[in-house]
Amino acid sequence: MKAVILAGGLGTRLQPYTFFIPKPMLPLGNKPLLEYIVDWLSSSGKIDQIVLCVSYLHRTIEDYFEDGSRFGIEIKYARSERPLATAGQLKTASDFLNDTFVCLYGDSIYEFPLKTMIENHIDSDTYISMALAMYKTKLKYGFIDVNSDDSQQKRVTDWREKPEISGLINIGCYVFEPEFLKLIPNSTSYGMDDAVRESISQNKKVQAFIVENEGFIDIGDKKSYLEAYKQYVKKLGKI
Repeated sequence: MKAVILAGGLGTRLQPYTFFIPKPMLPLGNKPLLEYIVDWLSSSGKIDQIVLCVSYLHRTIEDYFEDGSRFGIEIKYARSERPLATAGQLKTASDFLNDTFVCLYGDSIYEFPLKTMIENHIDSDTYISMALAMYKTKLKYGFIDVNSDDSQQKRVTDWREKPEISGLINIGCYVFEPEFLKLIPNSTSYGMDDAVRESISQNKKVQAFIVENEGFIDIGDKKSYLEAYKQYVKKLGKI
C-alpha cells in the first residue's frame, strides 16, 4: 500500500524556526521529525511506497530523503508551487494513487498500530477511516448560563467556573479509498475538513479509529515542539 505525507505547509505557528527549515525537517533528538514518520510507516509492514507532497523549501526535504533507498522504502514526490491546504495538497499526488492509501500530516509523531487501522478499514469496507484521540482541556474563563428568554433582561441560571471540556479530535492520519480524490478540486486551496464533510453529506462510510493518548504527539506550535524536543533529547540521553 502507498502512504502520502503532507509536508508542504509554511509552518507559520513555528516561526522563526521555520524561516529556513521546513516544519517536517525540524530536529527531534538526532533526526528530523519527518524521518520518524517515514520509519513508522515502514515498520508497519503495510507500506511499500511513500509519496511526499512538498512545496515550501522542498529542496531541503528532497535532498535529505532522495529516492528513499537509504531508509529502506521507495519515496516519490508531488510538488506544488504554492500552499494548497491539506486536501488541495493531497490532490497533487493523484497520479500516484489508484488504490486504497494512507494519508497523514507531516507535523506529528505517530506511535499507534497503523497495521490494525488499515486492516479494520479493509475488513469493514469503509470509504474513509480517521484516526481520533481523546482531548481534554480546562477553559481559561468561567461560563455563565442564562435563560432562553428573548428579552433583554435575561436571568443568570448557572455559573460554571473554568469547566473542563473533552472530546475526540482528528490527529491527521487517514485511510482513504481512491475515489475520495474526486471530491477535491484541482489546483485550489481546499481543506481536508471540507472534503470529509462532503463525503459524509453523500452518505459515504466514514469510520473512526480511536488511538490511545500515548500514540500521538502533536508538533503544531512552538510550545508543543519544544516539549517534544526535550522528550526526545532525554530519550537519547538514556540510550
